[in-house]
Amino acid sequence: MSKIIASAAIRGAHKLVNQAEEMLQQAIAEKGEGFAFEFPDTAYHLPMIYAITGHAVKTLGDMKIALGNTKKLLHEEPKEHLYKPYLGEALDSGMATLFAEEIIMALRYINELEPHKDPDTGYVYNGFITDTIQRNLGIQLVDGTMPGFAAIIGAAPNEDIAVNIVRELQEKNILTFLSGHTNGDSVTKQLQRKGIELGWETRIVPLGPETEHTIYALDWAIRASLIFGGKKPGDFKEHLKYQKDRVFAFALALGELDDIKWSTGAGAINMGFPAVCDTEVPVIHPTGVCTYEEVDRELDHNKIVQKAIEVRGLKITVEKPPIPVAYGPAFEGERIRKEDTFIEFGGQRTPSFEWVRTKELDEIEDNKVIIVGAEWKERFEKGGQMPLGIVIDVAGRKMQKDFESVIERKVHHNINEAQGVWHMGQRDINWIRISHNAKKEGLTLEHIGIIQATMTHHRFKSIVDKVQVTLYVDEKDVLAMQEEARKSYRERDQRVGSMTDESVDIFYSCLLCQSFAPSHVCVITPERLGLCGAYNWLDGKAAYEIDPTGGNQPIPKGQTLDTVNGRWSGVDEYLKKASGGAVETMNAYTIMDNPMTSCGCFECILAIIPEANGVMLVQRGHTGMTPIGMKFSTLAGTVGGGVQSPGFMGIGRNFITSKKFLYGDGGIKRIVWMTKNLKEGLKEAFNQRAAEEGVPDLLNKIADETVAEDSEKLLEFLTGVGHPALEMESMI
Repeated sequence: MSKIIASAAIRGAHKLVNQAEEMLQQAIAEKGEGFAFEFPDTAYHLPMIYAITGHAVKTLGDMKIALGNTKKLLHEEPKEHLYKPYLGEALDSGMATLFAEEIIMALRYINELEPHKDPDTGYVYNGFITDTIQRNLGIQLVDGTMPGFAAIIGAAPNEDIAVNIVRELQEKNILTFLSGHTNGDSVTKQLQRKGIELGWETRIVPLGPETEHTIYALDWAIRASLIFGGKKPGDFKEHLKYQKDRVFAFALALGELDDIKWSTGAGAINMGFPAVCDTEVPVIHPTGVCTYEEVDRELDHNKIVQKAIEVRGLKITVEKPPIPVAYGPAFEGERIRKEDTFIEFGGQRTPSFEWVRTKELDEIEDNKVIIVGAEWKERFEKGGQMPLGIVIDVAGRKMQKDFESVIERKVHHNINEAQGVWHMGQRDINWIRISHNAKKEGLTLEHIGIIQATMTHHRFKSIVDKVQVTLYVDEKDVLAMQEEARKSYRERDQRVGSMTDESVDIFYSCLLCQSFAPSHVCVITPERLGLCGAYNWLDGKAAYEIDPTGGNQPIPKGQTLDTVNGRWSGVDEYLKKASGGAVETMNAYTIMDNPMTSCGCFECILAIIPEANGVMLVQRGHTGMTPIGMKFSTLAGTVGGGVQSPGFMGIGRNFITSKKFLYGDGGIKRIVWMTKNLKEGLKEAFNQRAAEEGVPDLLNKIADETVAEDSEKLLEFLTGVGHPALEMESMI
């Protein structure tokens, strides 16, 4: 390793450890060693220290111990005329840097200096990345929608270069974290000056203005091996191997590098994350720590993103429709305010709908876009509001009517991924906006049809041979076609609603999360959707037709071994094979005996409350306490990672109102506590299910966080309302 880099990394580590020690001494003097601290919404304490060393930092006293261990990783700067390989010293210094930065940021939180607020603009940076955000994005990380993430440190030579780099990352669907500065300027400030929207919605997340804020991105990375990988705290070799093999991250270091940047970079190299710089720096080529090069340079800013992707070993293919604006999932979260809107359709302002229907191959013309309506060009050019009916006709030898709803759900993503175009809703309650900027770039109404034709082909290439799109813009036509669409919606709902686990011979697996949780297998049935909430039985069926070797595979049910708890011989056989022998059997309808495994991106957690003879439900994102004395993040740590945890299980929220929900444990009547958010969101469907079970007022008898957050108050409430679970057979 370069002596220059090793020396800088060692100096940077010493500076940060000294800074952390000074801050910690002051905090202990003011608050005492027993002062408790935790980063917001995480079950993993100071995640980097916890994962690598196994030491759970809960108090300032714990922090003092962690800092003492960190000092043991420090080395002396290399002598002027003494040659050494330097790699070990630099990597040790890098890890010491990450530990020190984590302690510094924790102390800044204690002193209410985080998340950082820009004193000039008032902009508040993201700060620490919560477990909730990590789990929310879990499905995108595992299904390839988000192939990796980039940490940009410093500032580009000018605003235009900064915009171009970030736009390229967005178009390649890469999540981008921003931190650090170069001579007071930063990519965050450069993007703000150009009016670029920042935040999780656009996948451009400013963490803080200093290089040290990069630790938040690395904390995000290391938790993947804790949350999804099931790696144990303190098993540093397994954690670092997991990062190198499964977390596809890299850094772009823009502008002049100082000691802190080098030492932080050395920490990232430990995790297998390379850095590409835009200045003349020493390079570090393969040593085995990273997949390929550790440090490289690319002076041409038009090539630096592609260079970083190559160095990290990412394989990215992006399908872009022939439209005049940028396109990719990173633009899905883009908001178009009323004042920025050129034209809008639907949203209860005008009649609108979107409908996918199956045709014969000879009935449609492939990739044809038809616009039906008089003087539509003139009306579109005026802007404002217009009716819009989108009819997508698909034909294919493998196309089935059951796939119509699957294709239709992708209409939202197809439209939203175009920069300057916003979509929400579905069917006949949709709403579309096109911004002034998109119109200025040349986007037309016809491009909405082109997007649908191109992306339907791309996303469903194995089942769709032809796509024709018709756009209706005259109100009378839109209303007439809307009625036809509504008939189709009703027919579909009736057909899907009549499906049961008993009515099919095939279930489907989802193995997408095995890229993060190797032993986890999701079993999807007509009456039990995937635990992430993103895949139901029809999605699995369509995905298998699209990609027969992909992550969704058919599971022949085989012989029914247990009708009450939901166990089948074919499912057991498949589980043994697909989990590599880690899971031998599973019951689909109970949490008490061999429940389904979880990866980490479940929508809700189901947990037993023994003293109440029932179960509780808490959704991802709820940060309060629950009656079993654990918050969601802590609970999630016991449920995820591909293990079976009797009494605990991750589920998709719509499973709660399924007839097969806890069928083996007594069903919906077992629910004694659920968050207010879930009660309100599921109210209509829940009340219908409760009435079917003979307890129409059940929802009112279920406690939430406004009633009780401990078991004593919960029991008092349940007794007072006469909850049926108290009279049911014991769960244990």
